[in-house]
Amino acid sequence: MGCRAVIVMPTTTPAIKVNAVRARGAEVVLFGDSYSDAYAHALKVERTEGLTFVHPYDDPEVIAGQGTIALEIVQDYPEPIEAIFCCVGGGGLLAGIAAYIKAVRPEIKVIGVEAQDAEAMTESVKAGQRVMLDQVGLFADGAAVKQVGEHTFALVQQYVDEMIVVDNDEVCAAIKDVFEDTRSILEPAGALALAGLKAYAERRQLQGKTLIAVASGANMNFDRLRFIAERAELGPYFCRDRRA
Repeated sequence: MGCRAVIVMPTTTPAIKVNAVRARGAEVVLFGDSYSDAYAHALKVERTEGLTFVHPYDDPEVIAGQGTIALEIVQDYPEPIEAIFCCVGGGGLLAGIAAYIKAVRPEIKVIGVEAQDAEAMTESVKAGQRVMLDQVGLFADGAAVKQVGEHTFALVQQYVDEMIVVDNDEVCAAIKDVFEDTRSILEPAGALALAGLKAYAERRQLQGKTLIAVASGANMNFDRLRFIAERAELGPYFCRDRRA
């Protein structure tokens, strides 16, 4: 569109993501260790440079845009669906998908999945109000958010059926599953939904049901693969039959 784009990211952001954004013409500013740090700095940049801030998740139009994923799902798969699983950071993806699904296919369950050390939405739902985590783990850096959005939380309260929390080993096992099935590599945040799907199916001993996980990111630095491969062997479900 020919406009200036300044993107503020935490210093922990994988280089592959930073380089990809720069390659598309954006100015990347790295600040802080978490999304919350970067968010606060972005607001400062907005004020000092007279820019317009576009929120990555707590914006009705951004939420609606993310909800188009649900439109694609029901168009591509008109058969019965038991549940759809979404990664949760700030909650935009989950809120958008849930709002659409409950409007057109309310029988489908919508389930959010968070990392064990970054479960801001899970804790907020339990408390009945948005909570601020003191700190978040950075393994699933794409979903490392200390506080979920105001708009996203309201929609999750209204439309989401359940929240699931998974640990790092389960996430690594999910990354391995995707690689073995598709030869694609997801980042930890991108594999959260599948890790939650596997845990959900295992706990309920489901058979013959259609479960859908949204793979929401593949920004993986190559040097992290060894750690993930080692941890994947410890995931409790990786060697089980993946067909629910």
